Formats: sequence, C-alpha cells, structure tokens
Amino acid sequence: MAFETHTAALVHASDSKPKKSSNPRLYRRMFKRPVDILLVVLASPVFVPVVLVLALLVWMRDRRNPFYSQLRIGRGGNSYRMWKLRTMVVDADAHLNAYLESNPEARDEWERTQKLRHDPRITVFGRILRATSLDELPQLWNVATGDMSLVGPRPMLPEQEAMYAGDGYYRLRPGITGFWQIAGRNRTTFAARAWYDDQYERELSMSRDVVILMQTVRVVLTRTGC
Repeated sequence: MAFETHTAALVHASDSKPKKSSNPRLYRRMFKRPVDILLVVLASPVFVPVVLVLALLVWMRDRRNPFYSQLRIGRGGNSYRMWKLRTMVVDADAHLNAYLESNPEARDEWERTQKLRHDPRITVFGRILRATSLDELPQLWNVATGDMSLVGPRPMLPEQEAMYAGDGYYRLRPGITGFWQIAGRNRTTFAARAWYDDQYERELSMSRDVVILMQTVRVVLTRTGC
C-alpha cells in the first residue's frame, strides 16, 4: 500500500512537470551519448585524483585490490563489467550466504529487494563510500566506454533478470543515477523497479535528465543512497 501511494504521488508529480524537451527523440538518438562523453571529460581532472586517493585508502585496509567489478546486463541484454570501489570484505559472497542461512528475516529481505539494510559484508570505510556514493565514481569509466550513461536504469545483475518484469531497461544504457535511484530507492521491491525504468524510458528527454542529475545531488547530500 505504501508503495502504491508513493507511486501515485510520483505519477502526479511527473504529470505536473514538462515531460518533453523541444525534441526528446533527437536528444535520445543524437545528443545523449555526446553529452555523457563531454561531462565525463570535463569532470575527469577532478574525479580521477579523487578515485586514486580513495583506492589507496581502501587498499591500506587489507592490501587487496581496491576496485571491484561485476557482470551486469546492459542495453539489448548484452553483458558488461561494471566497476566500483570495493566497499565489502574479501569473499563477500561467502559471507552473504552464511549470513542468510542463519538469518531468515534477512533472507526474506534479500529475496524481496536484493539489498540488506544491515549488510554484514560492508566495511566501515565502505559504509562511508556508499553513503556518499563515492564508491560509484569508477563507473564514469563505464560511461566513457559506452557501457553506461550518466542517467538511466539501475544496472541489473544477470541472475536478477528472471525477477524483472519490464522491457524499457533493455532499450537504454544503464545509468550511474536514474529515476528509481532518486525516487524509490530503499522503499520499493526489486520487481517495482521495472515501473520506474519504463516510465523513464517513455519520458526520456534532456530536461528529464537534468532534473534527475540535480535531484541526485540532493539524494547524496541527504545520504539517502543505497
């Protein structure tokens, strides 16, 4: 019921705002990708040194690789390797399986949302990186290579496809941020993400992307990330 109320409010808010720029189809086909590249190039003098410093701090904890990569589903259903700063302990998957086996409530939460509010795999410094979304800075490399966009659906794991009910996701590049990230986040189930992705795909425009990027700053500053 809470999700339905929240979704209704989002639909109303979406209807009250301009849904289209002067030519959203032209932006989608010709300008979205060049805008991504331009913004990454402009940001690189700042984000590259920041990533290097943060990677050094992660490495100092356990002298292990500070970067983490994982296969994700991209546009057209093709897989790619997404990069992040490591926020979890080594052998995180084994830790997760053991934790879920001994905690039925956590297993139920994981099966519904594919996330845990109290994830035992995350390190102390990793919680800081996640709360500030700094762990996602290496994904700008994925944007530069064309696997991702600055704004788009949240990247999906291959094993999550069976739980996903939408199709808008497959027509877009996954995004570092997106409609779901600023709207639903921890309040929705994994299956509900398809609604956000399909809504974004229908309303995609430059003005929409600008609004999402601006709201992402608010989400990060208020530490409501996931």
